[in-house]
Amino acid sequence: PDEFISVPKQVEFPTTLGSAFGYYYAPKNGNYHCSTENAPPLLVKAHGGPTSCTGASFNAAIQYWTSRGYAVLDVDYGGSTGYGRDYRRRLRKNWGIVDIDDVCNGANYLVKENLADGDRLCIDGGSAGGYTTLGALAFRNVFQAGTSLYGIGDLTALAGDTHKFESRYLDGLVGLFPEDEAIYKERSPIESVDTLSCPILLLQGADDKVVPPNQAEMMHTAVVKKGIPACLKIYEGEQHGFRQAKNIEDALESELAFYSKVFGIKDVPGAIDLKIDNM
Repeated sequence: PDEFISVPKQVEFPTTLGSAFGYYYAPKNGNYHCSTENAPPLLVKAHGGPTSCTGASFNAAIQYWTSRGYAVLDVDYGGSTGYGRDYRRRLRKNWGIVDIDDVCNGANYLVKENLADGDRLCIDGGSAGGYTTLGALAFRNVFQAGTSLYGIGDLTALAGDTHKFESRYLDGLVGLFPEDEAIYKERSPIESVDTLSCPILLLQGADDKVVPPNQAEMMHTAVVKKGIPACLKIYEGEQHGFRQAKNIEDALESELAFYSKVFGIKDVPGAIDLKIDNM
């Protein structure tokens, strides 16, 4: 029904290297109307790849959020395809810099436009988008919470553990390995746990060969040790990207429950009980 479908609006916003792009989805649910808030909580989404792109086609997972009162910004950060060669090349040797700048600047732009609540900003992403998520939480001070789905916390571990097909993919995105190992460490969120200060949800497939589970486990251990609220869920039988309906559903419901607890949103219909370490 139209009263439940949020139609995306393409937005262009200022960022470090000029302009970046994304799709903004306003919250929409015909059964509810909010009269007590000036702006909604915002979920920023970072796509995988990282040299991929998002799109404006119907996405039930995004509508899940907008129907529950969240605005969504689906970002095509620098390096994404579809905006010309120069835009795509922004990510060369700059993964972990340009993408993080763009998701943060996108969120800040929407806050300035009064389309998002600056005190309730969260971010998520899968795979490479999970790396951008963790990097935004570790290296910037914009978001109050984030969810990494089978994301990368340690670039040096990824360079050594990932599958053969992408074994040299990072050469162009970060630098040669092991020659540029110092850069890999500098841009690895797990090496900057000291700068992390907000809650993190980690969702991971047990059989992932692209981003092995030890990435999420190491990040979770480090964050919990620091006393930061964190939750790790490992799904048996899942690889890189969840395929089983029950796990896809649980991942969405866990993320909603996580943000609800972090933001103090109570009486969420159908919310599951989620155990969060240090909370």
